[in-house]
Amino acid sequence: MRVAIVGAGAVGRSIAGELLSNGHTVMLIEKDGRKVRTRAVPGAEWVQADACEVSSLEEAQLATCDVVVAATGDDKANLVVSLLAKTEFAVNRVVARVKDPRNEWLYTEAWGVDVAVSTPRVLAALVEEAVTVGDVVRLMSFRKGAANLVEITLAEDTPWAGRPLGEVPLPRETVLTALLRGDRVITPSPDEPLEVGDELLFVTHADVEEQLQQVLSASVV
Repeated sequence: MRVAIVGAGAVGRSIAGELLSNGHTVMLIEKDGRKVRTRAVPGAEWVQADACEVSSLEEAQLATCDVVVAATGDDKANLVVSLLAKTEFAVNRVVARVKDPRNEWLYTEAWGVDVAVSTPRVLAALVEEAVTVGDVVRLMSFRKGAANLVEITLAEDTPWAGRPLGEVPLPRETVLTALLRGDRVITPSPDEPLEVGDELLFVTHADVEEQLQQVLSASVV
């Protein structure tokens, strides 16, 4: 993919490095000349420009990008960049960093945001995921809650141990995307038997998260 990252601070540079190592093409757009450090991310294309200006984004050919990441430390700038990327340049995917959690409610489709990333929320989800067994843990939301990535770890008293995935009556609008077992990532198949401690990753709707937990809990046989 061709990815544009707006904001070349520590966060933006780290994202750029990860994407480059995975074989993607990266363009870093930074307004502050003091942060334009080409040696820090030598494989990236660097553009010194104000990404809140349509003319700057036109010169950077933003329309050629598959993804835009708004990663500045300013929520106002991230929202403006997201809106311009989506409405003026029809970028397929816009990911925006939430600097102040109090502003997270603004990061919606109305502002062109497909995925909003709030560090406190992500850290809290990871803590819950690490210590919670038997409960649904929401790891990430897409399109402002229209779909969520959730995880549930099967408890020792789960009634599903030894039974195939195909027998689990998943709620509507719920898709099992992966099964984690130890250090293995298993592609779900109807014949795969479940084991205690399995971590199941689902994409689902918030309205059926409680139903999903009930299905996988020890109270259901």
